[in-house]
Amino acid sequence: MSKSEIRKKYKALRQELSYDEIENRSLSIANQLLQLDIWNHSFYHIFLPIQEQKEINTEYILNILAGKDKNIVISKSNFEDSTMSHFLLTDNITLKKNEYNIPEPIDGIPILPQQIDLVFVPLLAFDTFGNRVGYGKGFYDRFLSGCRPETLKIGLSFFEAETKIAASENDVKLDYCLTHKKSYQF
Repeated sequence: MSKSEIRKKYKALRQELSYDEIENRSLSIANQLLQLDIWNHSFYHIFLPIQEQKEINTEYILNILAGKDKNIVISKSNFEDSTMSHFLLTDNITLKKNEYNIPEPIDGIPILPQQIDLVFVPLLAFDTFGNRVGYGKGFYDRFLSGCRPETLKIGLSFFEAETKIAASENDVKLDYCLTHKKSYQF
C-alpha cells in the first residue's frame, strides 16, 4: 500500500470514530505514557490537535506535563517553506487557529529544536519498524532532523501498527508509538 493509500485509509478510519471514542482512546494513550520512563527531561514538544481531523486530544498529556512541571513547547507552521517555529507554552500565550484549523501561538518565547528533549509526534499511521505516515508535507521530518540525535520521538496513534510502510530517505523514525491498547518501542 502506498503512503497516499495509507493516508486515505486512516483518515477514513478516524472519521468513523465518535467523540466518546476519541476521548476514551486519548485518555488511554495518556495513561500508557505514564508507564514509560520518559519523565526525566525538561523540554517536551507537543502538538495541539486539529479537532476537525479527529486527532488525538493531547489535553490529557498537557495536564500530565504541567503536573510534572515540565517545559511545554508548541509549534507554529510556516506553509511557504514547510518549516515550524517553536514556542514555550506559558499561561499568557495567545493561540489562534490557522487556515488549516491548527491551533498555533501568535507569539511567545522561542525555543530551538536543539533544546527539545522529547517530541510527541502526530501521525496517521505507523509500522512495526518505527516508520510513520503523516499528512505528507514533511513538517515533522524537517523539524525532527533539526533536533539532537538523542531527542526522543513518540508517535501517538488511535490505531495499531501496519506491518511495513515504505520509508523515504528523509523520513525520521520514531523511538516509540503509543496506541490506546499498547506501546511500541523501536
